[in-house]
Amino acid sequence: MPTPDWRRLQDVPLFAALPEPDLRHLWDTSAPRRYGPGETLRHQGAPADHLLVLLDGTASASVTTAAGRVLRFGTWSGPCAVDKVALLDRAGHTATFTALTPCAVRAVPRARFTTLLDDSTAVRAHVLRLLAAQARAQQERLTDTATLPCEARLASWLLDELSRHGTGSRVPLPGGQRALADLLGVTRVTVNRALSRLRRDGLIGPTESGGNGTGDSRIQVLAPELLALRAAPDAGPGR
Repeated sequence: MPTPDWRRLQDVPLFAALPEPDLRHLWDTSAPRRYGPGETLRHQGAPADHLLVLLDGTASASVTTAAGRVLRFGTWSGPCAVDKVALLDRAGHTATFTALTPCAVRAVPRARFTTLLDDSTAVRAHVLRLLAAQARAQQERLTDTATLPCEARLASWLLDELSRHGTGSRVPLPGGQRALADLLGVTRVTVNRALSRLRRDGLIGPTESGGNGTGDSRIQVLAPELLALRAAPDAGPGR
């Protein structure tokens, strides 16, 4: 990994509007943190006294219901800032964030983050746009979970990840099928069956073991155009 310095912050969408002096100061006032797979970055409800800036790695956000069921809201891959809402409403972290792969993080003091918002109209407007986009995306995910069959949700997720990573035809699967099942709101057995149907129909290839030293699996997308048809709301196969 390249030697970390303030330039790493330039790739974080939240800080896209910041000039170089502010980026340098942000880096100097933040603390480095590293987490291994399975370690908890932050617990749901814990005070949000720092903004977590994920530089490298992938983390998931989840909550546990009173019945003990784990609901996964999504995964975040660096570079990005995690759980910005918690710093704004002071109600504690919105979820439990868990490292799915080795993660490198910078912890920015809350006071430093809020000062940025107070001092810069451009930064404040940028943050509001990001939060609005995330709220809209989460609403769409909730709608999909409530209305679409698992296979359609899985196809949509594969296409989104393929577009987001933008490299080749392989989609990383941090946390394996268990994490994917939690994200889609179904059981691991249901995800396994949906993956099997997509493989049987030639839309995806066999799940491959990761070759990057993290042990992550990858799914090769063979026919994205046909996969897009499966992601349509009126896709034929059911749960």
